[in-house]
Amino acid sequence: MTSEKREGKPVVYQVFTRLFGNTNSTNKPWGTIKDNGVGKFKDFTPEALESIKALGTSHIWFTGVPHHALVNDYSEYGISNDDPDVIKGRAGSPYAVKDYYNVNPDLATDPAKRLEEFEALIARTHAAGMKVIIDIVPNHVARDYTSLSAPEGVSDFGENDDTSVEYAKNNNFYYVVGEAFKVPQADNYQVLGGNPHPLSDGKFDEMPAKWTGNGARAAQPEINDWYETVKVNYGVKPDGTYDFPVLPDNYSDKDYAAHAAFWEGKALPDSWFKFRDIAHYWLDKGVDGFRYDMAEMVPVEFWSFLNSSIKQKNANAFLLAEVYQPDKYRAYLHKGKMDYLYDKVGFYDTLKSIMQGTGEVSDLVAIHNEVSDIAPSMLHFLENHDEQRIASPDFAGSAEKGKPALAVSALISSSPTLLYFGQDVGEDGSEETGFGDPTRTSIFDYVGVPAHQRFMNEGAFDGGQSTEEEKSLRQFYEQVMAIAATNSAVTGELISLHKDSLSNNSNYSERQFAFARVKDKHGFIVVANFDTAPVNNAVLTLSSDFSNTFSANQELLPLLDHTGVTLQDKENGYNITVDLQPLETKVFAF
Repeated sequence: MTSEKREGKPVVYQVFTRLFGNTNSTNKPWGTIKDNGVGKFKDFTPEALESIKALGTSHIWFTGVPHHALVNDYSEYGISNDDPDVIKGRAGSPYAVKDYYNVNPDLATDPAKRLEEFEALIARTHAAGMKVIIDIVPNHVARDYTSLSAPEGVSDFGENDDTSVEYAKNNNFYYVVGEAFKVPQADNYQVLGGNPHPLSDGKFDEMPAKWTGNGARAAQPEINDWYETVKVNYGVKPDGTYDFPVLPDNYSDKDYAAHAAFWEGKALPDSWFKFRDIAHYWLDKGVDGFRYDMAEMVPVEFWSFLNSSIKQKNANAFLLAEVYQPDKYRAYLHKGKMDYLYDKVGFYDTLKSIMQGTGEVSDLVAIHNEVSDIAPSMLHFLENHDEQRIASPDFAGSAEKGKPALAVSALISSSPTLLYFGQDVGEDGSEETGFGDPTRTSIFDYVGVPAHQRFMNEGAFDGGQSTEEEKSLRQFYEQVMAIAATNSAVTGELISLHKDSLSNNSNYSERQFAFARVKDKHGFIVVANFDTAPVNNAVLTLSSDFSNTFSANQELLPLLDHTGVTLQDKENGYNITVDLQPLETKVFAF
């Protein structure tokens, strides 16, 4: 794949950075970094990066890089200890950032040189022909945000706040005036699983209490609130009204320069400038883009301000946002100047139901049509750190059931595809590691990831310890993602074959999905079988849309491990007859 010219779509490979290179397989619940081990920046060797690139990867999203609150003691490096009463897990949530101007010391061989080690990783990734994405979490920061590394003249979040009022435009936080913060309590939860720690006493000194990251306004949040974080104030008053100019509707059609000009010289909330400076800092370090956590909890106007400033600095910056409300998609893309959004509640959720046997392919066709005008901007995925592993019992129970879904997800649109590390070898997320439940690989604790560790093969990254099933799955992923990354037809026209194929009285059903991608009279046809039973003599109907594309009895060539097929003439189009094994996908080139 690596020698082929990239003419297809972007492919984002998400690595949970602290887990990726960890070879320790102890997996003790609530285990310390010494018990369970941790991956490092240095583990992304040329061999590791080449294995990532072999999946068609254009961008690596290094998750958990900014320095977040954690339980490990780095006081000898001048880093203050964090209180486990306001930390989730032992390794800590990557979305409770403590210092935006440095990186997680867990990830460094020498914590004193942690920033230099990450800069070296950026350089290695670029040398391998890929770009670097990191998280920015604008909605909330760690409850005890303290930057050791901020440039001269940069104040910490909250440092200059007026804490005598609930809200002020230039306060970075909201306050519960006159009340002290109280640690949330729950009968079924013990900090660090009940293991002792000098700071674990059910108390955290914060007076007055700040609003919690998910917007909870009580001095004592609930246990399911994002209590390890505090909400950032963007000039949205407690009653929901805005303390900043509203972007006119016609700015949906204007470019980055016009957006940047709109904000020039305006008196804006302090938090806006703080996050602009943070983003520019990382761009200057060589970072190529950002994944924005919970972007919909921050006003569209801020995104117009931030993203237009980023694009003025780096026109090719990759800007991906987590937005789950379909009625906000177009505003965040057009007014907020995002490049890409998660297609979660539409495409992913519907595809998941098909994989689980409860949904129908026609539902997926309909949901995809709902975003046809913005489809190239709707990133597709089957796994990420928030979602269940495909192979987990609560999702599909088998990585094999992800194979037809991968082909459909990766090839139906020119939008980017996101792969999560370990997905390509069928990781099932079954480890009991401490905070949170299995089915998702833990983002809160130190853990080894077994299927991925077998693929790592002690640093060779060649699948040397993988099972035969894992090797086969990885090969399938490489083949499908090579099509996505290198075949220009993936950026062409989508033609669904589903409705016509359903009506031709063959064995084609709602458990199969066929479509074509066409560009300049060339392209490919995908037919995926979501059924766990074989399907024989399924007839795909190609309508008059293809009248100028094919010739009679044309042979279509295989792009995966199967044989080709011959077109059959019919009135006003063509037919293709295929046999499909359980969960098989075939892709034919023309």
